[in-house]
Amino acid sequence: MYGKSKSQTSEIDGRRESGCNLYQLCHKRQSRQITTGIRLFPDQWDARRERVMVSLAGRDAATAVVQRQIDGDLCLLRAIVGDFEARREEYGLPDVVGRFRSSERFTVFAFVEKQIACLRADGKLGTARNYRRTLNSFSGFLNGADIPFSLLDERLVGRYNDWLQRRRIVRNTVSFYMRVLRAVFNKAVREGIVPQSSPFRNVYTGVDRTRKRAVGEETVIRLRRLNLEHSPSLALARDIFIFSYCARGMAFVDIAFLRKQDIAGGAIRYVRRKTGQHLTIRIEPCMGDIIERYSQVTRTSDYVFPLLNAKDPVRVFSQYQTALGYYNRRLKRLADLLELEMPLSSYTSRHTWATTARNHNVPLSVISAGMGHASEKTTQIYLASLESSVIDQANRSIIASLYV
Repeated sequence: MYGKSKSQTSEIDGRRESGCNLYQLCHKRQSRQITTGIRLFPDQWDARRERVMVSLAGRDAATAVVQRQIDGDLCLLRAIVGDFEARREEYGLPDVVGRFRSSERFTVFAFVEKQIACLRADGKLGTARNYRRTLNSFSGFLNGADIPFSLLDERLVGRYNDWLQRRRIVRNTVSFYMRVLRAVFNKAVREGIVPQSSPFRNVYTGVDRTRKRAVGEETVIRLRRLNLEHSPSLALARDIFIFSYCARGMAFVDIAFLRKQDIAGGAIRYVRRKTGQHLTIRIEPCMGDIIERYSQVTRTSDYVFPLLNAKDPVRVFSQYQTALGYYNRRLKRLADLLELEMPLSSYTSRHTWATTARNHNVPLSVISAGMGHASEKTTQIYLASLESSVIDQANRSIIASLYV
């Protein structure tokens, strides 16, 4: 199998016209041409090297984009042929061209839009929103110009990474965008749209340890004892925070979507919306008191707490987003009432439970399982740094034997 890129030009009324770039394939004494839609003038094409020539000043960037598209197309053609030969399948030029054309039809933006539609249809509205955020960011980087998957290579990913950093986007957010794009790319690979080229191997896709979000046990006790008879909205926010803390740091999204049918036999059995993991939590007295407190308000609702009431999934998700924003605003007000140096947020109760469990010498594996984490590395991100006094005390006990 042999393939090369060439450009054909024409002359009309004595004027040299731009020519159409095409790929010529040869296999078993047969040849086939694929037109590309790329048009170049004669002085822009190096026939001997079969490459776009570096053009006049001010046009180098455009030239580079064209060459990258050609390189990407030729790489895709080689990958298609390599796949046929690896499978030891009989193939001809029509098979290669057919697969190339089918791959060419899928552009990155269009493919992401398709994934968003599928996620929404499956009720995964949060993930769909994350894909939309990433698409909006990536589209901004490309000035709204959609591209074929053949152009989503290591260099483009690196340029996007640099673009985000120049805009002072925090590292965890940059990593978030990269992870979503990587998931999209890997999905396209599995569907045979593009060959695997690992374009994200040189950008950061981890999660940095976040700033301290946990508060001490004494703060939780003060919050629980706070007299909030004057403000039902603050009381609800406080109760949800305490419920989360008592329920092993249950996430706000899982509390909001918690249904009465999830409670039976003195336990809560639910599926984490973020991971799909099944968890069972025994209802402790502090949790039971809070559930009972809102039983009358929610007597006609399927939900345990008075946060959601819509039936339509899209409407419910909109209510959840509104409730989350309001919850965080109420928590900031509670932090002011307690005169805390750091604000409270929907994450604080979860981080606080993890940190408190660690300070009570609960093994990391138990904390991880309790929080529904798939990996202990995720749990470590939640844990606040140990106070220096705790470390000093541990060190004192270790070296005590030296002075016996």
